[in-house]
Amino acid sequence: MTAEDAILALLAERAGGATICPSEAARRIAGPQGDWRAQMEKVHAATDALLAAGAITLSWKGEAKEKRRGPYRIARR
Repeated sequence: MTAEDAILALLAERAGGATICPSEAARRIAGPQGDWRAQMEKVHAATDALLAAGAITLSWKGEAKEKRRGPYRIARR
């Protein structure tokens, strides 16, 4: 499973308007016994690509973010 697949699958499982934490995607990629922190670079890169493609939006504490910087949440567009 790619990081993009993990992000999109998690979003598809959530109600409309719900967000996910990037670490959730990393955990999905790593699996139950894997090192999810080692997957975060892939998740960040996938987030940037999906954001550039217009597939997702980013926010933090209810405020929209134009680009990924610092903590963020991911939502469907």
